[in-house]
Amino acid sequence: MRVVVKDQGNMCFKAETEKSEFTINCPQISPVEYFLGGIITCSATDIILMPKKQGFEVTDLEVTGDAVRSDDMPRKFDKLHLSYVFNSTAQDEVALRWVMASLETYCSTIATIRSDVNIEFSLIYNGRVAADHKELVSGTSTVQNLDELDGCCPS
Repeated sequence: MRVVVKDQGNMCFKAETEKSEFTINCPQISPVEYFLGGIITCSATDIILMPKKQGFEVTDLEVTGDAVRSDDMPRKFDKLHLSYVFNSTAQDEVALRWVMASLETYCSTIATIRSDVNIEFSLIYNGRVAADHKELVSGTSTVQNLDELDGCCPS
């Protein structure tokens, strides 16, 4: 993968990829907002594609990312909460697996930051809360009591 960024003046840049090009307008949207948007879009594409491969359609998808940044330079993300809202005809557990698979396995942008950022998620599926502020198991996010994980059997 290669991206070339060229200064266009007035804090605007042209990004050229192997497939396309786009403008990065820093006075309107900061590079960190573009980065967060890329993280969210990476996971959102998983939430569309995984169900499709399983014969399901996801509708009304909305993913919101709330990031908390360090006060110290370089102001990296300390915490990221992703809220997923969507509908489908799959069972609730299947929808939860789609989100977990995106966050734990498939989304390369999240995998890039996961070891340094406490990541948690919520899921509203078919209008019901299916998960609320669940932390990821990998990276620096940990769940101390594995019995609390959905799908784990108590000992």
